[in-house]
Amino acid sequence: MMKNNAHSLRLGSGRLGAAAEKIWRDKILYLMLLPTLIYFFIFRVWPILNMRLAFYDYKARGPWEFAGLKYFEMLFKSPAFAQILTNTVIISFMKYVLLFPAFVIFALVLNELRVQKFRKYVQVVSYLPHFLSWVVIAGIWKSFLAPSDNSAINIIIGLFGHDAVDLLTDKGAIRWVLMFCEAWRSLGWDSIIFYTAIISISSDIYEAAALDGASRKDIIFHIILPELLIPMTTVFILNLGFFMSAGFDQVYNFTNSSVNSTIDILDTYVNRIGIENSQYSLGTAVSLIKGVVGVILVYFTHITSKKLTGEGVW
Repeated sequence: MMKNNAHSLRLGSGRLGAAAEKIWRDKILYLMLLPTLIYFFIFRVWPILNMRLAFYDYKARGPWEFAGLKYFEMLFKSPAFAQILTNTVIISFMKYVLLFPAFVIFALVLNELRVQKFRKYVQVVSYLPHFLSWVVIAGIWKSFLAPSDNSAINIIIGLFGHDAVDLLTDKGAIRWVLMFCEAWRSLGWDSIIFYTAIISISSDIYEAAALDGASRKDIIFHIILPELLIPMTTVFILNLGFFMSAGFDQVYNFTNSSVNSTIDILDTYVNRIGIENSQYSLGTAVSLIKGVVGVILVYFTHITSKKLTGEGVW
């Protein structure tokens, strides 16, 4: 027994020595990676460790005092929180569920374009908005949707004999504005994984289908879409992890006093009470709820997908 333990220790020390030697040999690469690791530790790992603040009274100096579920009770008793939660669920549903088929359809359309130069042009143009900040995107859309008579949207509407509209202050339209704005930004980028899956299908399958007399519609429904089932399932499940994050950057840049009650979401609520009003414990409680709900949604969607299709995230 002692010999086996000694042998295991030697193997362990040997592996550690080999790992240390490899790290030292590639030290330049690890130094290049260091800023990224520091960033993720500060802005991802450290906040998770301090989620305990949701159960404590925050103090800038001295130890935090345990408060139990005090801040969660405050949240669920607040009528404003119910409205904010509803806004978050509706906007997230529009972004992550209603928009999801559009990414798959766009990938199918790209694949059907037969002129290669035109296809590449469409790809590049559709990818570009993803690299713009929401400040820039909001500026573009606000200019397009401005209430003035000479804005692009009102010029188009005027051609059909209708009066000018102000969609940016319309409570019934602002959520749809957010949805179409998100589609414009993400359509090309989020379709990449589906387009990659399509072009990875062997040409032999297409040739065999053509010999059997399959139409283009048959190929799409019986060859391409079944191949997309696994990436579609995986992406959809992962998207649900962000379901309680309806997009702070976008909403913050589009909000105004006229529509704030309609698009005020959990992230803007956390910013308002946690940062602007310095109620750190209350803001942390909201963030903790978001994280827990996201994990639960991913887990149960994964289980459901495994039962229905045999595939999941892991």
